[in-house]
Amino acid sequence: MRIGDAAAAAGTTPRALRFYEERGVLPPPPRTTAGQREYGPDDVARARVVRELLTLGLTIEDLRGVADRIDLLVENPQRRCGCPDSGVPGSRVADRRLAALDAEIARLTRLRDRLAERVDDRSGSSPSSPAAAFSADAP
Repeated sequence: MRIGDAAAAAGTTPRALRFYEERGVLPPPPRTTAGQREYGPDDVARARVVRELLTLGLTIEDLRGVADRIDLLVENPQRRCGCPDSGVPGSRVADRRLAALDAEIARLTRLRDRLAERVDDRSGSSPSSPAAAFSADAP
């Protein structure tokens, strides 16, 4: 099938398929004599797995490091990630991404708490304070 049909079947776009190929996450598909990419069911299945992993918060760079093992998830989509001895692609990659997400959540929580503190501290602030400028009561 051509790139547009493969992209639709994988739930993505032709541009995304070309990007995955350029980044080494998808192997280059065979080409027709006219030079057009020709995708098969295995290519579509792999693109679906890549897309799903990206929606879970992994990055293209994360996947690039385990590209040679993505087919393990294509063969068994129910395979679990996370067990060090599971042989699943990217258990360490997933652990690193989880740690990065936890750190970002902690950073955003601290930022939110600081902003809430400034907003909640309106009673002692003057009308010209930065917190007062963002309150609903500000003119």
